[in-house]
Amino acid sequence: MPLPVQNLDAWSARYVESLGVRGLSPRTLTTAENALSLFARWCGERGVVEPREVSRAVVERYQRWLYHVRKTNGQPLAVGTQYSRLVYVRGLFGWLARQRVLLYNPASELELPKRSQRLPVDSLSIAEVEAVLAIPDLETLAGVRDRAILETFYSTGMRRTELIDLDLWDFDRERGCVTIRRGKGGKARVVPIGERARRWVERYLEEVRLELVIDPDERALFVSDPGRRFLQDGMSRRVKRYLAAAGITKPGSCHLFRHACATLMLEGGADIRYIQEMLGHARLDTTQLYTRVSIEKLKAIHAATHPARLERTETVAQELAGGDDEDH
Repeated sequence: MPLPVQNLDAWSARYVESLGVRGLSPRTLTTAENALSLFARWCGERGVVEPREVSRAVVERYQRWLYHVRKTNGQPLAVGTQYSRLVYVRGLFGWLARQRVLLYNPASELELPKRSQRLPVDSLSIAEVEAVLAIPDLETLAGVRDRAILETFYSTGMRRTELIDLDLWDFDRERGCVTIRRGKGGKARVVPIGERARRWVERYLEEVRLELVIDPDERALFVSDPGRRFLQDGMSRRVKRYLAAAGITKPGSCHLFRHACATLMLEGGADIRYIQEMLGHARLDTTQLYTRVSIEKLKAIHAATHPARLERTETVAQELAGGDDEDH
């Protein structure tokens, strides 16, 4: 018996629901919802209402439209944005084909735009990190809390949303680790937290959190000044203020500490697969981007081994000069 739901919007909603059942994060579901809503609206404006009316030509036309559309500032959509919007369209029709709603997937041969592998933003040096960590006023409740937050970012390399989503019981002081239950793509992982960061979090819990929190049932590990879980923008603004106070103008805020954690550990000799696990990267090539900015160790090896290094050049020059004297 055919299902009564037939229009693109309704089927898109069911597909997004299926992604939620599979455990994808709320953020991913929102992204999928927005991408498919845009596609359904674009189709509706062209008289395409039901999934069975979508052909390969329609999908390819939509891809060309995304390529040519311009934002309000006149700039084209970023390749990553085009990719994100198309990947959910392809996912929707693959799902519809598997559900036997469609006889075939009109987007099965859609070639997604190739995303360039951008280097991570400039990483912080050890000195820069320590300069930022020294900024919070430890005579205040907010200062102690913020120092604990910065130390946690730096020690664990976790994402902004991952830190905000931490609950009280995710911090294991005995084992010296933190459980990230809602990582990117809905994946959970356990990461170590260094001794210094662990002690700052403990101090925050013992001296600060109970003074800030209002609702006794609040589960968030880190709470804002009003005593509630942080909002993403609020966390970014707070970290950015500390960066500015330390005289650091590099773009970014919370993610700078994630980059610093990965880059500095790689330069210290950590295995890249360990970094992959710690950062929660699904693919190793994502982690390998950090090896392209971890330049200090490469510079040291180059200086020590390259035959044209300064000390060797000077020695050879002296030998040649001495040889010339003997010849004459």
